[in-house]
Amino acid sequence: MEQVVQNAESEVKMNNNISVGNAGEYFVAGELERHGFTAAVPMSNTKDFDILAINRTTFKQYAIQVKTTRLKMKQWTLGKKNETLIEDNIIYFMVSLNDLEVPEYHIIPSKIVAETIKQDHSNWLNTLGLKGQKHNDNDIRVFNDKDDKYLNRWDFLE
Repeated sequence: MEQVVQNAESEVKMNNNISVGNAGEYFVAGELERHGFTAAVPMSNTKDFDILAINRTTFKQYAIQVKTTRLKMKQWTLGKKNETLIEDNIIYFMVSLNDLEVPEYHIIPSKIVAETIKQDHSNWLNTLGLKGQKHNDNDIRVFNDKDDKYLNRWDFLE
């Protein structure tokens, strides 16, 4: 019985994470439309982008990568692959759903995301843990925008 409860809790958490990610993608698609883009959300999961956006005036195309947190925080989890996902037309939208208040959009070019998470991870590996131990390398990367440097930076899409 305990295993059934644990499985159910895991499923709810997974579905919640999927729902948070889906909400972030649709919020971003809506904002892109409001800002003069045609946004297409693929029906199936794609490898390197969540939304394809085309500027309706210039016809410039962007591959949009969306990372979403449901909390009131400015921190998003990425993977090691994001250190090498660098192209001029790849833009990250880091979305904070703010505990169901008004969402915030942190808009960052892929080159900045890649450089930042690579440097931050290296710094983390070179510092000691709380008990004085070395950190073990892993594929998790974290992007922070606590000072809102990238909040509503639509200029990266011009």
